[in-house]
Amino acid sequence: MKKTQSLKKNSFKLFRFVVVLVGLIGLMGLSGSLFSATVSISTGSVGKDVEALRTYLDMWEKDTGNTARIVTLPASTTDQFGQYKIWLGNKNSDIDVYLLDVIWAPQINQHFIDLSRAFSKEAKEHFPAIIASQTIGKKLVAIPFFTDAPMLYYRKDLLSKYNTKPPKNWEELKSIAKIIQNGERAAGNEKMWGFVFQGNAYEGLTCDALEWINSYGGGSIVDARGQITVNNPSAVKAIDFMATFVGDISPPGVLTYQEEEARGVWQLGNAVFMRNWPYAYSLGNSSDSAVRKKFDVVTLPRGTTPNSKSAATLGGWNLGISEYSKNKEAAISLVKFLAGKKIQKLNAVNLSKLPTLPALYEDKEVLKAAPFFATMKDVLAEAVGRPSGPTQKKYNEVSKEFWTAVHAVLAGDKNAKTSLAELERKLKRVRGRKW
Repeated sequence: MKKTQSLKKNSFKLFRFVVVLVGLIGLMGLSGSLFSATVSISTGSVGKDVEALRTYLDMWEKDTGNTARIVTLPASTTDQFGQYKIWLGNKNSDIDVYLLDVIWAPQINQHFIDLSRAFSKEAKEHFPAIIASQTIGKKLVAIPFFTDAPMLYYRKDLLSKYNTKPPKNWEELKSIAKIIQNGERAAGNEKMWGFVFQGNAYEGLTCDALEWINSYGGGSIVDARGQITVNNPSAVKAIDFMATFVGDISPPGVLTYQEEEARGVWQLGNAVFMRNWPYAYSLGNSSDSAVRKKFDVVTLPRGTTPNSKSAATLGGWNLGISEYSKNKEAAISLVKFLAGKKIQKLNAVNLSKLPTLPALYEDKEVLKAAPFFATMKDVLAEAVGRPSGPTQKKYNEVSKEFWTAVHAVLAGDKNAKTSLAELERKLKRVRGRKW
């Protein structure tokens, strides 16, 4: 009798063990829904960026069982940064991963976790200068997603038609643009313009105008030592000359153009030249583009002063994880995936985004999709940085004062000598005793 009871008791224990085991196996199988994390990532909306990011997130979801959602912001980096400061200032935990402009790390680094330990291996694979730009003290604020440096887009079919070559300096550009613009208008395209760029009063104009000044030998807005250097004869000459473009070879509406407005005019076939970032290359060759296979790119023109050179503002976007995120481990997993070689290569091939991994500049598939990448390593090596390092948390105010001063000259409200002198006084007030 006792033996029978013992057997029944042992059988019941075995049954319970099997039930628990099956349950655990079931839970492991359902871990994607029961134990997964939902990670939110914020990004601006330019070109096909959001569509591509969604594809990458779907891949990560499949690999990890986690879920990722996109919080889309306006294309304007100025608007994006303003929203970021509001969220981070309120210690908002809804956003886990932030897509950060290369200039933002010094200004808001206290709101992001230190990635130096989690990415100790990966950080060594990226361009050292980009990692350095995202490192404040010993803290790695963000890991590179892609880098950026603008180029001059030109209609190779039209330059060939008018028997000319890409311009070496800005005066040549104006002359060539005027000839082709007038010729094409006479041939029936009344919408043709010579040159489009980012002339709106926002961060994009800071990038454009910094290139103009530097290409004329005028240096930067604030130098590496923190000295305000923008008010100089070369800078005055550069800004005054570029202002002559508006209404002549550039449409009056260029004063409201950001990247996408400039690309829109260009891609419809209504501009000879365009200053823009590499993302416009793949879009310009899309099946619905009027300029498909009709254009090429070269480095931006230099100035006409003795110490002139081609200048391209360093751009780029990086991935930072919020200090207030409730899903930090999953966020680290996502950032490692997005910053890795697989996604950087997809970005390069499909979206002509410049990789931050040097090895990809020698990848045959990448070079086939974007042949101009072969020269971009040299361009990046000489790229002009915005003075976010020297001015630190005051950079945004410095940039706003700069683009406002330049926009006033482009609009014809002031000349460059007056505007830059006023800008110098304003920047001294912004600086105070120190940056």
